[in-house]
Amino acid sequence: MSDSSPLPPVRLSSEAELARDALSTPLLARAAKVARWAGPDTRVDAGGGLPEEQLSGAAEALGLTGDDAAAYASEAWRVAVDTGLVEITDEEAGTVAAGPDLALLTGSPQEVLGLWLGALETVIADASVPDLDDLVDALGEGGEVDFSQLDWDPEAEAAFLDGVLGNLYLLTVTEDGPGDGPVPLPALAASMIVPGDMGEPTNDMLEQVSDAMMRLDDQFRLLEPVGLVDYQPVDEALMADADEEPAAPVDDTDVARYGMVRLTPLGLYGLRARLLEAGFTAPAVGDLTDKGADALLDGTAHYGPRAARAETEQWLVRRQPLIAARELLAAARGSDAGAPLRRLRCQEALSLVGTAAEPALREVLDDAELGGLARVWLTEHGAQDVPPPSPDLIFWLTIDTVAAQLAAEGNSEELQGLVEGLAAQHDGFFATAWRVDHPATADVLEAMGRLHPDKKVAKEARKAAFKARSAHGG
Repeated sequence: MSDSSPLPPVRLSSEAELARDALSTPLLARAAKVARWAGPDTRVDAGGGLPEEQLSGAAEALGLTGDDAAAYASEAWRVAVDTGLVEITDEEAGTVAAGPDLALLTGSPQEVLGLWLGALETVIADASVPDLDDLVDALGEGGEVDFSQLDWDPEAEAAFLDGVLGNLYLLTVTEDGPGDGPVPLPALAASMIVPGDMGEPTNDMLEQVSDAMMRLDDQFRLLEPVGLVDYQPVDEALMADADEEPAAPVDDTDVARYGMVRLTPLGLYGLRARLLEAGFTAPAVGDLTDKGADALLDGTAHYGPRAARAETEQWLVRRQPLIAARELLAAARGSDAGAPLRRLRCQEALSLVGTAAEPALREVLDDAELGGLARVWLTEHGAQDVPPPSPDLIFWLTIDTVAAQLAAEGNSEELQGLVEGLAAQHDGFFATAWRVDHPATADVLEAMGRLHPDKKVAKEARKAAFKARSAHGG
């Protein structure tokens, strides 16, 4: 995932809802409870953790029982220390006190979410560390870990997990992705290992994917209690030894048995915050509501249709319809390369304004760049006395529309259908089109030559593009 191009916009829940979610996550709730449990008699070891004799008291305070009680209590304590819910007042004596951030648990949504993000960083760091037993085995003299013995590269492991989480975020926010639906763990593992343009993965790659799945299974089990994901673990029957008889028949074709993961609304918020911190451009729907119409049209230029509509609806809610329509039309003017797509987004935005926009559209009927758009809108809304467009205006609007579609979608099937329709409906289309005084005329005609399946028509389009470039000095 490159940090140079904007990611698709994400739709986030309100900060109040996210803060409630954060406070109810098992891990932050336990960290808060253990922070309030700590008192004058609480002591920590040299590393800031609770010694074994105090873990049982912490586990009891948390209502934890069973073999994992001490591990859960230790994790909650570590998160409490890392997030400032607990403060170590004297490292030599091992004494603690309530941390400066404990009060933030009842503070503003932003303060609560700041605490949760701190907890998330602790857990993500933990998820990149190998099994504790392996670490103990790799301890050398002086307590230093021999990473070569572990076959573990801390930076590579952290980068791998960051990449997986980035891919999961991208799958979730992309409009043609699964959205709120779960992602199969094998697909997520393969996204990090198998090149996207590879047909059939090699056996070696399949083995790497299998190994990655097992690592991710452990990691997502750790990440679920902090509220980042909802996770359905890998079915343990699939991991049984080949010599063992499974307790029940195993359906190898049921992809859900190989693990399913989805980001929670809180997880989307958390990963976006991490991506922004890492330098990515990760917009959210609603970012543009307090900005001008020019920022709206440029900002939504390459949004998917649903995200562009949602952003525009939020922008319009804050404005009077007629004033908004005038602002949009003014921002849609221009002869730069981005202008056709701005006009397309303007037309889409005006479709949401309703009939209150009619006076603004009538005001631009004689405008060279907006007159065609205005006539289309007025006709679609049943307005009376709409002056018919001149042939020149029809051709100018046609070039502008195709240029906008090219910028928005590239060489899509929908655009190919539009190109075929234009060539079929207008006799001598290319003989006239090359004369259109529009900055994108030559580019549009070249694209029509690429897209049209009929070789004869395609050749006409290319010849027309050459004439347009010659006529305009290009």
